[in-house]
Amino acid sequence: MAVQAAREIKDGDVVFVGIGLPNLACNLARATHAPNMTLIYESGAVGAVPERVPPSIGDPALVTGSLMVCSMSDVFQCFLQNGKIQVGFLGGAQVDRWGNINTTAIGPYSAPTVRLPGSGGASEIALHARRVLIVSKLDKRAFPEKVDFITSSGKRVKKVITNMAILEPDENTGELLLTALYPGISFAQVQENVGWKLSAQPSLGKIDLPTPQELSLLREKLDPQRLHIK
Repeated sequence: MAVQAAREIKDGDVVFVGIGLPNLACNLARATHAPNMTLIYESGAVGAVPERVPPSIGDPALVTGSLMVCSMSDVFQCFLQNGKIQVGFLGGAQVDRWGNINTTAIGPYSAPTVRLPGSGGASEIALHARRVLIVSKLDKRAFPEKVDFITSSGKRVKKVITNMAILEPDENTGELLLTALYPGISFAQVQENVGWKLSAQPSLGKIDLPTPQELSLLREKLDPQRLHIK
């Protein structure tokens, strides 16, 4: 998933990123095909070049070498709400057939079985980033037909990158469709892990396996302690 997410980033993109796999993907993209991308973190680090994988958005590694360190309100008001962000990475406990994301509650909002952390900046990223990419492991509980609570709108979601396949919104209906499969994965396996009757585009795309260079960078340089990859 980290490699696929990295391949979605273009050289020169300004990317609003958090921690975990999206952060790993961004640093992989910069080390390969997108050396001129700019990373912006919610904590206020703009143009960050972390030398190690930060465990949180408040990690000091994000400040060293940054182009600018500003307030959280500056990040949201001057960059995000001003349309300066090309790519926003999001994830969540639930993603539904319309790309809506739930990070608020499992079950009824008034009496949830699980209370989740909430939006943070996710709902604003979902509304203002020009391309929203979701990275999430495919699982039927995580991909229900309808999320229990819409924390972040799916209207700007361009791709959902999973461990089995790529889903993209149908250009006419907005419903997520299967558009590409990893080698060795079948449509039936994807359907088993999605909570609605999944449709597929007529001609499925091919997902290339990670290259030796990409794997080497991930395992030996970007995440040698295997915080996010196995």
